[in-house]
Amino acid sequence: MVRDSRKVTVLGALAFLLFCGTIVGANWMIAHVGQPVPGGHLLPVGFGLKAPSGVYLAGAAFIARDFVQRALGPKYGFAAIVVGALISVLVSSPTLALASGLTFLVSESTDFLIFTPLQKKSFPGAVLLAGVVSDVVDSYLFLTLAHIPLQIAFLGQVLGKTWVTLLGAGVSYLMRRSSFLSISPGVRGA
Repeated sequence: MVRDSRKVTVLGALAFLLFCGTIVGANWMIAHVGQPVPGGHLLPVGFGLKAPSGVYLAGAAFIARDFVQRALGPKYGFAAIVVGALISVLVSSPTLALASGLTFLVSESTDFLIFTPLQKKSFPGAVLLAGVVSDVVDSYLFLTLAHIPLQIAFLGQVLGKTWVTLLGAGVSYLMRRSSFLSISPGVRGA
């Protein structure tokens, strides 16, 4: 039991570090990578659509926060949201700081509220449903606040994050099937 508890704590800490890294990376990418547009830069995401260049890392943040909460409990999951919003404001360009911080707080809280009750029944299902809903909330709010035209980037933003959400749901499914990587809710009060 002690070994399992340590394993879960280490996995939760690694997920938290990944979570923080995705925030920094997404904000850096939107300021520096891809086709310049008002408010940031765009990258192709498939089917002829484009999205702000931090889309893949922003999508990964939802999943990493879900893993933090699953491993360490809801208090740590919520603390990660607050820390993430602060990081987002601090590493964003001045023009994106409000859009990034506020969007992060709202969309991660949406993910938290959906993920928390569902993860006890289906960890992969909770990752998928919470991720998809949060992807839409995040995309609309961020693009609106950052003054990136919705008609240029909304569908691409949702699609890019959905690719990452599907990958995260697949990884969480594999984790549930693997005794080494399984993280059960309740280990830390999840």
